[in-house]
Amino acid sequence: MKEYFPLLLVGAIIGVLSIVFVVAYLLIKDKKNAIGFERNMKDGEITKRLLVYAKPHVGSFVLVLLLMLFSIAYDIISPLLIGSIEEMVKSDFPMKKLLVMVAIYASILAVSLVCTYVQSLVLQKTGQKIISSIREDLFTHIESLSHNQLTEIPVGKLVTRVTNDTNAISMMFTNIVVTLVKNVFIIIGILVAMISVNYELTLMVLCFVPFIVLFTVIFRKFSRKAYRRVKDGTTAINTFLSENLSGMKVIQIFNREDYKMNEFSTKNRGLVRAQTAHIFVFGVFRPVVYLLHTSSVLCLFYLGGRGYIKNTSFLGQTLTSGTIVTFYMYINKFFNPIQNLAEQFNWLQSAYASAEKIFTIFDITPEIVDEPDAIELDHVEGSIEFKNVWFSYIPGEWVLKDVSFKVEAGQTVAFVGATGSGKTTILSLICRNYDIQKGQILIDGIDIKKIKIASLRRHFGQMLQDVFLFSGTIRSNIVLRDEEFTDEQVMEACRYVNADKFISKLTGGINEEVRERGGNLSAGQRQLLSFARTIIHRPEIMILDEATANIDTETELLIQDSLEKMMSIGTMLIVAHRLSTIQHADNILVLAHGEILEQGDHNSLLKQKGKYYDLYMLQYSKENMKKN
Repeated sequence: MKEYFPLLLVGAIIGVLSIVFVVAYLLIKDKKNAIGFERNMKDGEITKRLLVYAKPHVGSFVLVLLLMLFSIAYDIISPLLIGSIEEMVKSDFPMKKLLVMVAIYASILAVSLVCTYVQSLVLQKTGQKIISSIREDLFTHIESLSHNQLTEIPVGKLVTRVTNDTNAISMMFTNIVVTLVKNVFIIIGILVAMISVNYELTLMVLCFVPFIVLFTVIFRKFSRKAYRRVKDGTTAINTFLSENLSGMKVIQIFNREDYKMNEFSTKNRGLVRAQTAHIFVFGVFRPVVYLLHTSSVLCLFYLGGRGYIKNTSFLGQTLTSGTIVTFYMYINKFFNPIQNLAEQFNWLQSAYASAEKIFTIFDITPEIVDEPDAIELDHVEGSIEFKNVWFSYIPGEWVLKDVSFKVEAGQTVAFVGATGSGKTTILSLICRNYDIQKGQILIDGIDIKKIKIASLRRHFGQMLQDVFLFSGTIRSNIVLRDEEFTDEQVMEACRYVNADKFISKLTGGINEEVRERGGNLSAGQRQLLSFARTIIHRPEIMILDEATANIDTETELLIQDSLEKMMSIGTMLIVAHRLSTIQHADNILVLAHGEILEQGDHNSLLKQKGKYYDLYMLQYSKENMKKN
């Protein structure tokens, strides 16, 4: 009995570890929903959707599978060759035979290395093509979402979906799936080879497999929990950074750096804890699997060595030194893929979690889409009509109430009223940034819902208070679209709106670099560039929303001159708090609480001495007070 004490000791240690892990598993099993183990989308559904992107590259995956079979041959055949060489060197042998065996071993190794290299090359190229397609489709889908939907989703979250989550899927296509298949083939191949060499020793090795399966199942649960927390922490930090880096100037103005730093530190510490927990899970699993691996090797050496030294058989089969060497190599090659299999399966699950997050974005149905019978609008005269329009951002809280008015082609119409009266909302509805709940909006007598969205917006030029400029050059920010414009055409548009005066003073002219969001330009300069951007694309309908707000007097005079020129181009809709900028409008609509109180030109509204008259006199008195 003493002979088997080492084996009993190994069994006792493994048994204690099994009990500890099972207890830990049972303690957290009932909390699955709370800690986020489960996903809403099944693996089968995710796989089916991912295969849509993999299908065009099926030839590449077949090639990888064939190459994989050649590379696996080394793992299965090499232990047999080493065992044969071990048997050979124990006695006299012709050197030629040894050299042949070594040459065969070297050839198999060389073929395996070449196949592995080509396999990796093909996989990386194929994986990047697949991920590129997913990213492009995802970005295109995000572009199709309405203003309301984009407002509800944090920008940082969308950035995480397009970058981090697609990278996780990239690992799945370039490494995880193929390696999983390869490891399964290796395990099966090695198991068959071991049985053919010595089935009794194979049974001894298989005694450790149930414990590997048990530890792997438990590890998956802990690992999934830890990885989910890492993903959530990463998304939280990306969202925080996206918002706060964009608003850093406001943070500095109000001296909130310390407060925001503490907030960031809290999120950062949360991510560190999640990462640490994830590392700890792997730090426990790997040594445990290595313990099983080492235990099997010790059992092999103890039983095999003891039987070989005493020249006895093990369960009826004779043990040789070659058999022990072969099994030692097979055990190494058997446990490595099993350990990798468990970890890669976990990475596969995390890739599925990322894929689910991406498909969740894909599954957001755009609120504003083309009608099945929507038409292209080649030309627009510019007449606009609102018929009994009702609109609300929040159900039941009406922003516009039964609004009706008409704008004739070529007219300049202004909207005035207090903040929240519905002025900007009207402009957004004309371009179908939002859809109305009741009523009808017509362009040239055609319901805008019957016009394709891209075709409709192509005829509008929008100049907003908060001008958004992209990183690039002044020229690229003016041109924007794919149409080719010459430098002279760009400068002509700039001269038309008086933007040439400041552009000519810049070192690079129209090729001057523009920093993110136009941070190196003044508000007035950005506004003039938005005018040039609008003019060069020759829209039939122009929209100005608070275009003269928050700019200096000198720039306002330039903009006033530009506005007078643009009024002759086509229909113009203006929202302005400064009533001096709309005195020449053909029609002025005064709004309050989503309703039209009065309308008419500047002089007629003053004669009515209504709401417009009160607003005008209030501004007039304020301007006089400033002068005095």
